[in-house]
Amino acid sequence: MDKNQKIIHLIAAARPNFMKIAPLYHELKIRPWADPRIIHTGQHYDHNMSDAFFLDLDMPQPHIHLGVGGGSHAEQTGKVMMAYERVVLEQRPDLVVVVGDVNATLACSLAVTKVTLEPPLEIKGEKWRRPVLAHLEAGLRSFDLEMPEEINRMVTDTLADVLWTPSADGDMHLRREGVADDRIVRVGNIMIDSFEMMRERIMSEAVVDALGLEPGKYGVATLHRPSNVDSAGVLSGLCDVLQRVSKDYKIVFPIHPRTRQRLLDFGLMVALERNPSICLLEPQNYIRFMGLVANSRFVLTDSGGIQEETTYLGIPCLTLRENTERPITISEGTNQLCNADNVEDKLNQVLSASFSEPRLLELWDGRTACRVADSIANLLF
Repeated sequence: MDKNQKIIHLIAAARPNFMKIAPLYHELKIRPWADPRIIHTGQHYDHNMSDAFFLDLDMPQPHIHLGVGGGSHAEQTGKVMMAYERVVLEQRPDLVVVVGDVNATLACSLAVTKVTLEPPLEIKGEKWRRPVLAHLEAGLRSFDLEMPEEINRMVTDTLADVLWTPSADGDMHLRREGVADDRIVRVGNIMIDSFEMMRERIMSEAVVDALGLEPGKYGVATLHRPSNVDSAGVLSGLCDVLQRVSKDYKIVFPIHPRTRQRLLDFGLMVALERNPSICLLEPQNYIRFMGLVANSRFVLTDSGGIQEETTYLGIPCLTLRENTERPITISEGTNQLCNADNVEDKLNQVLSASFSEPRLLELWDGRTACRVADSIANLLF
């Protein structure tokens, strides 16, 4: 390492994080002053899928793997804090980038903020200031404090030195919470960078043909949020939705490991397996999954990032939640909130309306990583 280079930690915990750090990692690698290092907390327990995502995104294996694993929210947060504090003290990074809203985002933010509040304030005889803490995808709010992700977002934004927002509503939320303007930098949507970085491979992916699907004639479904899958009654109702919608459209359903276990626990899997119009898949890597989304007629989801990607692609999206931390995908995009009772009416509305045009939102242009790297240079030099 060049002693003049700045050590930059990129924190990754779960698959959505990988897509957010990949464009930034590649951009920083071409900046002569940057030494980017990937820190994988190990919060996501599906190591095979983690490896596949890193391969898809042309990233090296993580420089540090904390291997934290599962556990309750408190267990994960505590274990990540303790493990990452040791890494910070050993490597003394100049800047730490946390992304999104998972438990590791909060935990690493706390570790960075507290690391020099107690001894050792000197390391090897040198006075040391803690790293600059930056939050990528800051300012998102669902205003639902029953969502663990909302707590993670709010606390992280309180602690971070710089807040990189994807859109104007993020700026507005932060200002309402008293954040000074000089901490807020609107950079755009990093997920669009990932898509554009991989667009050629996504569009040439043969998964649609391999599954015997016809482009524009099927829907993609994803479910993983505890509020949707941890209750037998709620999950049963959503399975009924898939059954009803599948009478008119073939449904492709890549099943999250958590959701698969609940389907088995609640005795709901057999009925789905018997329906020839529902194609059940294992979790897909990024290229295959986005190939499915890009060629679909609509998406049913409870995910956050997919709301943004479908807006960018002009694909109708029905979000099976009561709220969203990405309201811009509703006000300016192709997304609609729905529930098990009104999903079919909402689907008919969006399929009959002019929802199928790509939406050109400000700074959702595939250049977010470049703007973030420029912001880092301004912070560190």
